[in-house]
Formats: sequence, structure tokens, C-alpha cells
Amino acid sequence: MPKAAKRKPATRPRGHPTAFKPEYCEQAKQLCEQFGATDADLAEFFHVSRVTIFRWQVAEPEFRAALQLGKQAADERVVRRLYERAIGYSHEAVKIFPPRGKGKTPLIVPYIERFPPSDTAGIFWLKNRMPKDWRERSLHEFSGPDGGPIETRELSDIEAVRLIGRLLTKTIAAPSTATAEPAEPAPTDEKIEE
Repeated sequence: MPKAAKRKPATRPRGHPTAFKPEYCEQAKQLCEQFGATDADLAEFFHVSRVTIFRWQVAEPEFRAALQLGKQAADERVVRRLYERAIGYSHEAVKIFPPRGKGKTPLIVPYIERFPPSDTAGIFWLKNRMPKDWRERSLHEFSGPDGGPIETRELSDIEAVRLIGRLLTKTIAAPSTATAEPAEPAPTDEKIEE
């Protein structure tokens, strides 16, 4: 009797089917672009976890591209606003005055509102756009005696053990400033006679 050919089981997708819908791409793009939505915000909007949003970005190239476009547009708006705050700006506005007397309409007066430059926004802008010239630097320089080079030398294993022992002895013998109790004296090999 001939052997029956082994049949491979039909491959079915594993796990829970995805809740992703193609219309999510445009919705996510608009949420990011108009409201600066984060991945956590998108997860809340679509009633899924942040991990699911990440998985959709990996599995759905259109979704990933939509998020990138939306977030890029929001970032560009913030950059423009930060720049405007750094250099100062003005815009048209209106002031509304209550009517004088019954049956009269309120008085609407247009004017130009001016905002002076912001030092904080300017510094932030410069630190990020021109970091070589504007970042805060902390220069730490180490040198040996009289500004000369630091001298080093190799220690044998025995010398290293002795050095560590001396340092530990000094640490144990030194009074601790962390407690209010007096430090106990270091143990000695001498017998104390009573």
C-alpha cells in the first residue's frame, strides 16, 4: 500500500484579526496635523492600545506615511510659531465694546495686536538651530600637579590589593557623618586586659 502524502494544514492568520480600517489613515493624519495627536492620543481615539498603533505603523505603510505627514505638518507649525515668538509678531484683532443704550449694536473696533520678541524663545531657537555657537558648555579639564599631565602607572596584583585594603581601612576607620552615633574604633589584634 503506498504511503499517503502528508498534507500541510491550511495556513490561517494567527491571532485576533486586526481592527485596522483603511479610513484610519486619513483620520490619523488629520488628528496629528490639526491637533498634534501623539500615538497615545491615536490609541485612545481608535479604542486600541499604543502597541496596536505601533503594529499598524509596521504592517500598514499607508498608515505610517499618513502619521508621518500629519506629525511633520504639526511640527512645522510649531517651528513657525516659535520663530514668530522669537522675533516678535503682530496680527489683526478686534475689540468689542458693549452698546450704549437699548436697541443699539455693540461697537466693534479693529486694531493691530503686537507681541514683543521673547528672549526665551530666541535662546531656545538659537540653541537648537546653531548648537555649535549657542549651546551651554561645561568644560571639565583634568590635570596633574602644576597643570601638567596626570601621571599613571601600572600596579601589580599585590600592589592593587594592598592599595584597596588601605582605602577600605581608612573608610571603616573614618567617622561617619551620616549617623549621629560615634564611630566604633577599628578592631585590633591586641588583647585587652581587664
